[in-house]
Order: sequence, then C-alpha cells, then structure tokens
Amino acid sequence: MPTPTLESIQAIYDLPFTTLIFRAQQVHQRFHDPAGVQLCTLQSIKTGRCGEDCKYCPQSAHYNTGLEEVPLMDPEAILTAARAAQAEGASRFCMGAAWREVRDGPQFDSVLTAVSGVASLGLEVCCTLGMLTEGQAGRLKEAGCSVYNHNLDTSREHYSEIITTRNYDDRLHTLARARSAGLQLCSGGILGLGESVTDRLKLLQELAGLDPQPDSVPINALVPTAGTPLADSAPVDPFEFVRVIATARILMPRAAVRLSAGRTAMSDELQALCFIAGANSIFLGEKLLTTPNPEPSADLRLLARLGLHPIASAHAVAVG
Repeated sequence: MPTPTLESIQAIYDLPFTTLIFRAQQVHQRFHDPAGVQLCTLQSIKTGRCGEDCKYCPQSAHYNTGLEEVPLMDPEAILTAARAAQAEGASRFCMGAAWREVRDGPQFDSVLTAVSGVASLGLEVCCTLGMLTEGQAGRLKEAGCSVYNHNLDTSREHYSEIITTRNYDDRLHTLARARSAGLQLCSGGILGLGESVTDRLKLLQELAGLDPQPDSVPINALVPTAGTPLADSAPVDPFEFVRVIATARILMPRAAVRLSAGRTAMSDELQALCFIAGANSIFLGEKLLTTPNPEPSADLRLLARLGLHPIASAHAVAVG
C-alpha cells in the first residue's frame, strides 16, 4: 500500500466530525468485531534510570521526578503479575523495561525466561525494551514473544524537540528488525508534546506508510509529570484527540487502535467517543509503566454500559 499523502490525510482529518466518525465506523465494522475490545496489561519489569532524555518520561535519568528506581523483576515475579492480569481479563501481557537498548547477557536471558513463562499461560506476549538487533528480536520470537512495541512518538520534524539521545531512524530501524524476525509491530505516538496538528498527521502518515502497517497503534495522551520538561503541558483538545483516533482507523483499517495513556483524565463519554471512532483496545491495570490508569473494575463497568465485550485479539476479523 503506497504511503498516503499529507494532503489526503488532512482531508480525512478535516471532514465534518459526524462524517469523519461515520467513515471510521464503516471501516471499523468492515474489518473488526464492532463490539469487541481487547484488554491488555502493561507491566514495568525494570523501572527508572533510563539513559534516554525523552522530555515526557518520568523514567529518564536526565530529570528529577522522584521516581523510585526498581531493578529488573525476576521471572517468577513477572509470571505472578501475568497470572493476575489474566485473571482480570487481559489477553495480552506487555513487558516494559526502561532501557535505551537491549544488551545481551544475564538480564536479557532473564527476560527471555519470563517471556517463555508468560507465553505458556496462553497470553499474547508483547515486549518494549528499547532498541534491539535482529538477532535479539529473533531470540524474543523463539522464546514466545508475539509483538514488539516501539513507538515513533511524534512526527520526524518534531522529534528532536522531544528526544535528542536517539534519532527517528533509530526507531524505524528497530521496527524493521522486529518485523524481519517475525514479530508483530505495535507502534504509535503521544499527543500533547507541544506538536502541531500537522505533526500528528505526519506521525499517522509515517505509521500508515510502513509496509506492512503496524498490527497495533497505541494513541496516548500525555500525562504531564512534575520534574520533566513537559510538566506544564496543556491537555489535548478532546475532539482533536478523537479526530486522530478516527483518522488512524481509516488509514490503518486492519490495525488494533489502542486507547492508551491519559484515560484517567478522560470522561466516560470521551472514551465512548474514542470507541465509536474506531479504538478497539485498552490497557487494564492501575498503572501504565509508571503513569496512572483507571481501575480494571471501572473499565469493565464502562464496557458493560456500552454493550462492548472483551475479545482475545483485536486483529482484523473480516476479509476485503
């Protein structure tokens, strides 16, 4: 599929709101269970002291956010967390380590042991461990990992305003290595980093232009954290957020569009709008790595109120 032009993406985004939602629902109903929502859990397995300088992140060693550093969890502790997530209804278990990059050695071996154990529970396993080589991606795949998450965060043009310790192509190369090893790709971005609407659309253009497109596209709203350079960032306009969700659904029809960080600041009505716009996956659990997240019971109540149900996988179910 050729990369869509920025002009064509802008035209979709600028549609009258009701028309945009209708278009997104047409795509969603064609390719997905229209009432299905995949429930995922994201577990921080190594917290803090990351060498990257991402201006939004409380785990960066460059900022004083008061976050307590937690060393790498042992495989049995990770398995305990995975069993708890499964009991709450999660079908995908994501493991995140605050590393700049994966390094071969005892710690990576320990992660591989944990991946094997979690996969044996019947959960989809996703890892987000920073940059990695193709060989490391292959070892994750062999251990039972299904998905690798590596977000692009924002547009290429805005990227250097947010992160200087690696570049945009580093991220794209990591995605290519994961895909080459047979892993599904989970890649999205964060809204609220001081970017323009054009930056948001260029992010979607970059994601939609990947060949093949990502299997999962998490859309995050920044959760400002004291001590980071973006601590005083203004919230994203709710309707602009929904427009990005709907545009992502239209551009990437087969992908799971995941309503990710920032949901604690969203009303039930705004989250419902996001589902109507094509989001079909959320994270369960009290935290997403280190940021707050709604209580699982509150999420399940909201889904029940909306007549939505958990599904094992948010992958496209229709043909065409």
